[in-house]
Amino acid sequence: MTVPASIDRRKELGDFLRAQREKLTPAAVGLTVGTRRRTPGLRREEVAQLSGISATWYTWIEQGRDVSISPHALARLGDALRLGRAERGYLFELSGKRDPQDGATTAEEIPAGAIACIGAIACPAYLLDQHWTARAWNKPAARLFIGWLDDGGERNLLRYIFLTLAARDLICDWDERARRVVAEFRAQATTYLDDLTRRDLVAMLRRESSVFARFWHEHGVLGREGGLRSFNHPRDGFVSFEQVSFDLASQPGLKLTMLVPPTIQEAARKSTPPVSGRGTPVVPGKLSGRPARARSAR
Repeated sequence: MTVPASIDRRKELGDFLRAQREKLTPAAVGLTVGTRRRTPGLRREEVAQLSGISATWYTWIEQGRDVSISPHALARLGDALRLGRAERGYLFELSGKRDPQDGATTAEEIPAGAIACIGAIACPAYLLDQHWTARAWNKPAARLFIGWLDDGGERNLLRYIFLTLAARDLICDWDERARRVVAEFRAQATTYLDDLTRRDLVAMLRRESSVFARFWHEHGVLGREGGLRSFNHPRDGFVSFEQVSFDLASQPGLKLTMLVPPTIQEAARKSTPPVSGRGTPVVPGKLSGRPARARSAR
C-alpha cells in the first residue's frame, strides 16, 4: 500500500536527493569529468541519465513538485545515487512507496553474526528467508523438526508442512496450524508481488497439495505473531513451546524464530496433549539436545 506524499515530504525528498547528488563525483559513477564544472557533485541531468528518467521529471522531483514516480523508477534512482540500505529505505519512506527489492536476501548476504547467534541459543531456533526456506538452524531445531531440519530434510517450511507426511504426525492441530501458516505467508504478498521464485513456489504447492490450494483460495491474511506450538515428537513425546519471531534489523527479509519454554499463561491454555494431524495423543515428554553450532542449508 502506498501513501501520497505531503508537501513537507516532497520538499524533504527533494532536499535529500539534492544532498545525495552533491556528494557523488562523476568519476565515482563512471562519468567523464569536464574541464568546466561549477556544480558540486553530479548534475541533475547526469542523475536522470543514470536513472533512466527524463531530466525534466527528475528536476521536478528535486524541486518538490507534486509528480508521480513509480517504485521501479525510485529503485533506479537509489541505485544511481549509490544509496546504502538505510538511505534507500528513507528514500522510499519519503515517497510513500514500497521498495520492489525490499526483503530480497541471497545466501551470501546472511550475516555471520546471525548464524553465530543461532548456535548460541539453547532452545530450538532457525532462520527463514523471504521464501520461508530455512537458511540456518541449531541442533535443538534439527532434533525437533523431523523431516525438515534433520539430515536430508526439505528446507522450505511450506513444502515441509504440506508435502511431507512427517509434518502431519509431528505438528499438533495440523489443520489449524497449516491454515494459519498459509495466511501468514500471504500477508507478505504485497512485498513480493514481482518475486518469480515466490510465484513458482505457490503455483507448485497449489498443484501438489489440494489442502494448500483450498487454504490459499480462502485469502486469509494474518500476522506472524507466535504463540503456543505443540508437537507429538517420535522420540521425546508431547512437547510444547512458545514461538517468538524477530526480523533482523540489517536484513528485513530474514526472520529469526525461536521456540522457548511456554509461559505459565500459555501452558494453561492447553493443559492436555492435543491430537496431531494423523495420530493420537501421546504421553507428555521433554525435548532433549544441547545447543550446538548453527548449520547452514547446503
